[in-house]
Amino acid sequence: MNNQIENGDLAVFVEVVRRGSFSGAAHSLGMSAAFVSKRIGILEAQLGVRLFARSTQRVVITEEGEQVYARAQLILAQLDDMLDDVAERRQEPAGRLRICSSFGFGRNVVAPVVARLAASHPKLQIRLEVFDRLVDTVAEGFDLDVRIGDDLPPQLVARKLMDNHRILCAAPGYIARHGMPKSLKVLASHQCLAIKERDHPFGTWRLRGKGGEETVRVSGPLSTNHGEIALRWAVEGAGIVLRSLWDARAYLESGALVQVLPDYTQPASVWAVYPQRLSGSGRVRVCVDFLRRHLGQPDARLGADGALR
Repeated sequence: MNNQIENGDLAVFVEVVRRGSFSGAAHSLGMSAAFVSKRIGILEAQLGVRLFARSTQRVVITEEGEQVYARAQLILAQLDDMLDDVAERRQEPAGRLRICSSFGFGRNVVAPVVARLAASHPKLQIRLEVFDRLVDTVAEGFDLDVRIGDDLPPQLVARKLMDNHRILCAAPGYIARHGMPKSLKVLASHQCLAIKERDHPFGTWRLRGKGGEETVRVSGPLSTNHGEIALRWAVEGAGIVLRSLWDARAYLESGALVQVLPDYTQPASVWAVYPQRLSGSGRVRVCVDFLRRHLGQPDARLGADGALR
């Protein structure tokens, strides 16, 4: 066995396992599928084992591959930790940083801040990915998940980046046709735009009012797994939507949407969530601090009751 194994080949191998295919890993890494296959072949030759059982449809990791996968993750993590330690002494973060977030918030809010982070720390190699599902940061190899919502897994480290809450809103035209709801229970008879997004409960809205938390089951002719679509439908008068204030603010300011039942909001703070093993990582700490500074600015236009001033 040739012991001169390249760390880059281990990284390619780990990505194939995570993506479940050569083509998926190639797309993620910005390589061709042929190049990924070649590097896996070289790694298998150096190790003297088959890492994958290949078929025309998919690749399945072998038992030997599972053992190599566990060690490869450890080797790559130790390499990143070494770079982190060296960079810490120079007070200059360096190395890879994989960040994930949800579609809308990741694209509209997190992405611009990450671009500024990369400009401020050019030795960081940052990859941002957005999903419409809840991500297992440990299993999928992410260093940091920027997520909205206060239901946080206890096995991960979480730091609040900014306060946020969701509000009910609808277009003036919808209100003119159907009337302004006077109580939360009345929403059950309205056309509500349900969203199945990440870990949000579908068709169930839990909101906090002056009397505490209340729950209402909602329905309507339209539903989606994408918050931006639901918000667009609301602007077009299709129904009532429950969206984060950061997302709806511009429409409220322009008058395209009006707030419904302003005494009710849904807490949905923004958190940085990351694996316990990265709690001492300089890269992660720099990223979280940067996000907190750029996302956590208070907005004087918001009153204590959540209404726009």
